[in-house]
Amino acid sequence: MYYELRTYTIKPTRLGDWLALYKTAALAVQQEHLGNLVGFFTTEIGEVNQVVHIWAYTSLDDRMNRRNAMAADPRWQDFARQNKALDAVVTLESRLLRPTDFSPLQ
Repeated sequence: MYYELRTYTIKPTRLGDWLALYKTAALAVQQEHLGNLVGFFTTEIGEVNQVVHIWAYTSLDDRMNRRNAMAADPRWQDFARQNKALDAVVTLESRLLRPTDFSPLQ
């Protein structure tokens, strides 16, 4: 299993707007295509105005195929347009993680 940790830094005062857009326009599409949402978080301490979510994949090919299918979905393309217009995202960081043999998440 592989886990993708995605961290979005959002402009100050725009976090609520971005979360509302994501919840209404992107969440269902991602759940349909990506399938295994492990968690979705906002930061409270440390670097604030961040959204962190984790998705699980059986392999790197699984991730690539799922993300390609999502990118081709008109609903995702519509979200991308709305996201760009909202202009709330400052940075996006994506990390692919592989659990150790003793990790509770495999």
